[in-house]
Amino acid sequence: MPRLGVNIDHVATLRQARGGNEPDPLAAAVLVELAGADGLVVHLREDRRHIQDRDLNLLKDIITTKLNLEMAAEDSMVKIALHVKPHMVTLVPERRQELTTEGGLDVAGQKERMKAIVDLLHDGGIPVSVFVEPDLEQIKAAHKIAADYVELHTGRYANARRLKEEQAEFDALAQAAKLAYKLGIGVNAGHGLTYRNVKRLTQITEIVEYNIGHSLIARAVLVGLDRAVREMKQLVGGPSGERQEARS
Repeated sequence: MPRLGVNIDHVATLRQARGGNEPDPLAAAVLVELAGADGLVVHLREDRRHIQDRDLNLLKDIITTKLNLEMAAEDSMVKIALHVKPHMVTLVPERRQELTTEGGLDVAGQKERMKAIVDLLHDGGIPVSVFVEPDLEQIKAAHKIAADYVELHTGRYANARRLKEEQAEFDALAQAAKLAYKLGIGVNAGHGLTYRNVKRLTQITEIVEYNIGHSLIARAVLVGLDRAVREMKQLVGGPSGERQEARS
C-alpha cells in the first residue's frame, strides 16, 4: 500500500500569522501520526516563513514514523540537515517571493552542483529525493546524480481544467514514474493534490508515496486532523493488488 506523508507547514503558517505559540506543529505531528500517516513533511525555508529551526529539531525527536525535510540545495541547509539527521531530504527549488513551490528542480541543468549536495547528504547517511517535473530528462539526471527518490511535481495535473489537459499530464506522470522505477529510483508524488484529484494517480503503481499538505490541513480546519488524515489515507490506498516497491 502506498504511503502518505503529511506536510504540516501550514500549521506553522497559522502560528506565525500571530507570532505566538499556537497552533504548535509538534502537537499536529502527534495527531497526524495517531491518525495513520506514514510520515511528516516539513519545508525549512531560508526565510523561515513557517517552519522554524526549533520545530525541525523537536520533530526529529518526537515522531515515530519518518521525517522528510524539504529544503533548498544550499550549503547552509545541508549543514542543518547533517545536524538534524532527518529520515529523508527532498531537494526543492526555492524563491523568496513565491507563495508555494512553483515547479520542479532543474537537476539536468545543474548536475554537478546537485551531485555534490547529494554526495554530502549521502555521506551523512541521509537518503535524498529530488522534486522534479515529470520530464524524462530530469528523471535521467536524477539517476546520474544518484538520487534515491524523485518526487514528481503534480501541480500541472492538479491545475488542469480540461479533460484533455488532465490526461496529458497524467500520461506524463505515468511515463516519468515508469522510467524512474526502471532506473531503480523510488517514486513519490506531490503538490496541489486534493481529495478530488489524488485517487486517479493511484493507477500509477510505481508511485510509493504521496506527500500532501495544503488540502489536508485546510480540511482539518473544518473536520479535524484525525478525520482529514484518515480520509486521505483511504484515498491513496490505491487499486487492489500488490504495489510495486522501490528498488533503490
